[in-house]
Amino acid sequence: MAIQGPIPVSYTMVFPHGCYIVGEVEPVKDFDASSGGRFVQARDKQTAELVWQVAVMDGDPTLKPAQKTVAVKILAPVQPVPPQPMPGLPFTPVEFNGMSVTPYVNAAGRLAYSIKVREMYAPRQSAQPAQNKASAGKDAA
Repeated sequence: MAIQGPIPVSYTMVFPHGCYIVGEVEPVKDFDASSGGRFVQARDKQTAELVWQVAVMDGDPTLKPAQKTVAVKILAPVQPVPPQPMPGLPFTPVEFNGMSVTPYVNAAGRLAYSIKVREMYAPRQSAQPAQNKASAGKDAA
């Protein structure tokens, strides 16, 4: 098979309605290397970079409550810093870059995906919606 390892995806493919941080950025434990009360942080098998994890809530309104929160693993040499909270919002919006997914079968026997990213940042401000630009042009004329 031509596809081996993580499958590259874009942020908008995974979170078309956006996503929001609902947890702290934490190191992922390497369960094989940790023993006797000694914590060893996991490293990515392909890149050997340290693995961090943050819980995010998917903004898709059609998801069931149990499907809304997912863990996103971040590959970085130091602990990533989440974006600053936005005034008036209960959760912090976030975007990711360098995304990949790895499919696996979970404990319930269902298909699931492990999400890994290279970068975490505040959402970029988009340009005015097309309707606003069109009406602004009419007003100016």
